Formats: sequence, structure tokens, C-alpha cells
Amino acid sequence: MRTSTPNSPHIRGRWRRIGSAAAATAALVLAGLGSAAHADAATGGTHKVSARTIAAQVAKAHVRYENACAAHPKKGYASCNALRVTGGTTAFMEKQAALKGVAPKTVKPNAASDDPTGYGPSDLQSAYGLTDAASSAGSGETVAIVDAYDDPNAEADLATYRSYYGLPDCTTDNGCFSKVSQTGSTTSLPKADSGWAGEESLDLDMVSAVCPNCNILLVEAKSASDANLGTAVNEAVKLGAKFVSNSYGGSESSSDTTYDSSYYKHPGVAITASAGDEGYGAEYPAASKYVTAVGGTALKTSSNSRGWTESVWDTSSTEGTGSGCSSYDAKPSWQTDTGCSKRMIADVSAVADPATGVSVYDSYGSDGTGWNTYGGTSASSPIIASVYALAGTPGSSDYPAQYPYNAAGTSALNDVTSGSNGTCSTSYFCTAKSGYDGPTGWGTPEGLDAFTAG
Repeated sequence: MRTSTPNSPHIRGRWRRIGSAAAATAALVLAGLGSAAHADAATGGTHKVSARTIAAQVAKAHVRYENACAAHPKKGYASCNALRVTGGTTAFMEKQAALKGVAPKTVKPNAASDDPTGYGPSDLQSAYGLTDAASSAGSGETVAIVDAYDDPNAEADLATYRSYYGLPDCTTDNGCFSKVSQTGSTTSLPKADSGWAGEESLDLDMVSAVCPNCNILLVEAKSASDANLGTAVNEAVKLGAKFVSNSYGGSESSSDTTYDSSYYKHPGVAITASAGDEGYGAEYPAASKYVTAVGGTALKTSSNSRGWTESVWDTSSTEGTGSGCSSYDAKPSWQTDTGCSKRMIADVSAVADPATGVSVYDSYGSDGTGWNTYGGTSASSPIIASVYALAGTPGSSDYPAQYPYNAAGTSALNDVTSGSNGTCSTSYFCTAKSGYDGPTGWGTPEGLDAFTAG
């Protein structure tokens, strides 16, 4: 996956922004779909469109994506990798079209849609058993989003998203939304960057979708260096956030344990980190023993009792959710898998496949401003941070990454048992199975019980 930092030399960096989407092939999976009447505009009559015909048309519609940023940051910097779906169909579009008995319209390349083309709040809340909690919980809790550079339209775009979906207002005026620099300033903000703006919109919209009653704190680092992003994490905690989402990452290094103690060791705070978007392989800060490492799934509607099915997100050998055994970070006491002697990634997961992506509103992107569909573990990290927020404030001395392990194997998590994100010598490092596995951890949320101390 390619990365960027403005005005940086073209050399591979340690850090990169976890991508928001990747190429994938859409496929129609709708149980019980036979045929449907379709109005014929030319004749005024109707004709039958079979499920097989629609499925064949969908199978040809590949999800394409656009990298909103240039490539190759300098060493030690993260970069925005705001990839969004620019052509093809998403699972949401397929579902809507199939209900009408027509083939789904494709998204125009390099152009945003007038309407959302991905999953919205009601979809995510339904998929993860959060519908009741989202309407009643989260009030008084603050979810912090850590990003680099400024999105000058962040608040306005957030308002558009929330208005469209009928969510409560979240503004600086009512105290729900705040945007600060890594030093806490509300006026001296970093320079704007259109690539990172798309990422910020994605993060803010996912918090809104899952925890509509939560306050949102956006902390913008002055650059995408690991030190500045880590300083922004510390500032988020200093300002009172008990839930902090980080969608950046990069290759591991021997310095990671130092970064752990400097930036991510915050007992009593649920810190989430994306597992990565380049397929099998461990990344940092997801490898930190102090954070909840969040993997990614493909999420589709189903005729089962849940109404949804999930599998490991895997587009290709270089595009899919990250996972793996850390080379440097020690294994936390509560992680008990036996194949990895150090920290294992991931802990839990949520939707990340761009072919089953989420709707985002962004007016400051490099192209195609408006409604877009995004994927990647950039989406799953803020989703899980927001589930923690719905579940309530963590214990003051706790590292909440442990909480899902307390509920392991129960109905509090949707066990993801199919799919793989690459090739590995120890099967569960890269292949889903019953119980714990690397790509999806213990699974995806089914309500809040797996995200509380109890």
C-alpha cells in the first residue's frame, strides 16, 4: 500500500496512514432472491429480471479506488492514504438494487455521489447489536480521533453526515465537537491537507454512526511523524478522552517498546489501533500491548438470524486486514494463544472491506468531494473505539484491550470463522477459525458485553 507525506523525498518510511479502501470485487449474496418486476422505460411495460442475471452483472462490477495522496513518505513519518471507492458497486448498492429487481448502478470514477453508497449508521448498529445502545448510551463520553494536519471543513462535513442520517447535532456551539492541535490549541492548527481530510471525515463519521450521543474530540498533529502523532494521543488523554482511535501504522522496529511507554501506556483509557491494510503481517502501534488491535472483515447481509455474515477482509496478497505475531512487543498476560510468544494481532475486528464499505461525507478531498464510500481498517478502529464508549468508562487501572478476552467464546462476540489474509507458517496467524485467530481476533461486537470490565 502506498503512502505519502507532503514535500517528502521518495523513500519508503516506517509509518504510513492506514488506508481507507482497496480494490475488491463485489459479489451479490442475497438469500431467497428469485426474480423481480422491472419497469421498462422504453415501452411502459415490465419484464422479469432474474437473480442470476443481476448477480452476473454485479460480478463484472469491480470496486475501484483512488489514492487521494502522493506516495512514499520520508522515514519516520506516517502519511495519509485516503483511498476511496471510485468505481464499481458496494454491498449496500447491490442490496438496494436487488430489492428493486434491477442491476446496481456503478459509482462514477473520480466523482462523489449525490447520495450515500455505503453502509450508514442503522446498518452498522444492526450488524453489531448496537441499535438500542446507540439510542440510549454514550452521553457524556468523549471519543478522540488522532490524525495529522488540518481538515478545515471537519465540523461542517460532520454536520452534513449527521443531518442526513437524522443524528443529533454535534457542534462546537453545543459542546459536542471540538478540534485542537497536538498542544491543545483551538486556534493554532496545523496546515490543511486534502488527503488526511478524507481520513478525518471517515473517522468522525464512524464515531457518529456507532455512538451518536458521544462527544467527539479531533486532535490534529502538526505533521505525520510518529512523535507528533504520539504527542497528539497524549493530548487527547490529557483533555479527558477515555477512548482514543488511531488509524495509522507502519512496520515494527526495536523502538516500539519505547513508544509504548511514551505514547500509548494510558491505564483507564481504551486506545484502538488499526491492524493494517497490506494483508498478513504485524504492524505498530497495533502491536502495542497497551492498545486494542482492530482487524477488518467483509460484512454482508444474510438471511440468518443475525441478518449479517462476516469473513476476513482479503482483496489480494497485498490488500487486506493486517495480523501477525509481533517481533518486539511482549505478550500481555491476558493473551493466551500458544503459537506466538509475543504480542499477537488482532484482538477484535469490524467491517473494513471497501466492497462492503461505509458512507462518508467529505468536502475537502482532493477529488470527488461529497458522499463517498470508504473501507480499510481506518474504518474498523473508530468503530471499535465507539463501541467501548457505548459500554462506559473503563476501570481506572485497566487496559481495556483485555475486556474482549474476558468474554471470549460467548455470544457477546460474533466469531468470524472463514477467510484468510495471506500465507503463514502458523495457520491461525492468517486464517480465520472457530475461536481466536489473527485476522479477526475474537470476532466482532454483538452488543456491549465484550467491551466492559465485567
